[in-house]
Amino acid sequence: MNKIIRYVFADLLRNKTILFYTVLLFVLSISVFSMENNYEKGLVSLLNIVLFVVPLVSIVFSSIYLYNSAEFINLLVSQPLKRENIWLSIFIGLAGAISLSFFVGVGIPIFLYAFSGSGLTLLGCGLLLSVIFVAIAMWTSVLIRDKSKGIGLAILLWLYFGLLFDALVLFLLFQFSDYPIENMMVALSMFNPIDISRILILLQLDLSAMMGYTGAIFRDFFGTGLGMGITLLVMVLWAVIPLFLSVRYFKKKDL
Repeated sequence: MNKIIRYVFADLLRNKTILFYTVLLFVLSISVFSMENNYEKGLVSLLNIVLFVVPLVSIVFSSIYLYNSAEFINLLVSQPLKRENIWLSIFIGLAGAISLSFFVGVGIPIFLYAFSGSGLTLLGCGLLLSVIFVAIAMWTSVLIRDKSKGIGLAILLWLYFGLLFDALVLFLLFQFSDYPIENMMVALSMFNPIDISRILILLQLDLSAMMGYTGAIFRDFFGTGLGMGITLLVMVLWAVIPLFLSVRYFKKKDL
């Protein structure tokens, strides 16, 4: 299992896409912080990059890598190795390489310019989103055999989490504006890891006042120890559940 992890990890570190992704994040992060005198303004600008670019790269690149590695995976399955160990090893290698790329590209500028609670929260959320969307890519890739359909589904899922989900939430807010549904908004946000990350970072930056009464509800929940614990558990489940489903299907899949 360790040999597979090391092979996948080393192979990805030599991948030109991963290297370009790291350099791009690093250049964008340095540029954002250099243009802003206040590091919090830089974090707000960097927030949009983290919430949209990181999930997109994580899910699309992971899907493409898995489809292109089909022959390698078939070779591993033919060996006296447990399928569960093979799939988990590939996940650890993929998630580790993409997370390391994000950590180098965004983490180093944060340590240099914005070493604070809000900066570390942004870094932590970005790492969690990387792992979560790699896990989702693992699930969609093992579920759909056709490469084009699998990558298409990955992009659609990113669009849903990144854009469509917020549109649906806004639609509900307008439709039920006469009712006190702020508490329901907290529950709905748990169904989108990108929304959870956005709320946590905005609260750390003390921008919840811009969200009005709903922002106060979010602060009352996410600002408590219990709320933070539940939030962290939900984020972990967003990674564990797709990975568990992918492992379960891979063990039974006829390759």
